Amino acid sequence: MKILIFGRGYLGNRLAEAWKDEAILSDVRITSKEDAFAEFARHQPDVVLNAAGVRGKPNVDWCEDHQLETMRGNAILPMILADACAEAGLYLLHMGSGCIFYGDSAHEDRAWKEEDHGNPDVVYSRAKWAADLVLSTLPNVAIARIRMPIDWVPSLNNMIDKLSTYPKVIDVENSVTIIEDMIDVFHQMLEKKATGIFHVTNPGTMKHRELLDLYHELVDQNHSCEWIHNDELVGQGLAKKGRSNNFLSNTRLAEYGIHMRPVDVALRDTMTKYAEAKKIQVREE
Repeated sequence: MKILIFGRGYLGNRLAEAWKDEAILSDVRITSKEDAFAEFARHQPDVVLNAAGVRGKPNVDWCEDHQLETMRGNAILPMILADACAEAGLYLLHMGSGCIFYGDSAHEDRAWKEEDHGNPDVVYSRAKWAADLVLSTLPNVAIARIRMPIDWVPSLNNMIDKLSTYPKVIDVENSVTIIEDMIDVFHQMLEKKATGIFHVTNPGTMKHRELLDLYHELVDQNHSCEWIHNDELVGQGLAKKGRSNNFLSNTRLAEYGIHMRPVDVALRDTMTKYAEAKKIQVREE
């Protein structure tokens, strides 16, 4: 299987590295169908994965002041790519975000299901939801929503690195995506050409305190931070708008025989590998 990946960011690169010779990481930013057609002709892929998008630096607050750039990257680009894939007869796996949901769902377990409508608040989430609304109507397309990526590879975009460097942290509970599991799930989805909306999150939930307790145990016993209430995040000027916190139900993966490890098991395994990676990083420095 030849996989053409669009998006040379953190996750696009992680997928390409993991899939090695199966993957081609495009160096083209798509602004038109012609851009996509040229890449299809150049690489002759069997399937396409879109990991391109705009998140902003240092975080999604950037999107509040750059609405057009956010719309082009997170809504228009996926639509152009989906249009091109449909015309070329290619399967498309689009990486979405669980950040389109805010708070608890109306379901008894409070978890949001794949078919639920989003209630996005900030500009970033609204643009991601706009793409979902359009792409979810198309055949031969899958939307894989992830949440708060956690990886054993140190990176500024890794939730472990983010939380461990914040002097003040809110202790909220969320669904999360362990990147090692996500890589395997995405590959299976591409092989099976699964269609529709999927929540690619590990079963169970995680609190920030649980992640940092593991970090303290396995990585840095001297680590400490100040715990603050969620309502203080904006009040203390640490964010322009409140963040999305939610639980996601990932029942649709099972329809294709795809399963992910429970979050507590996957998180400890990932933190153990992360600790070893950090030791190697320090020795090389």
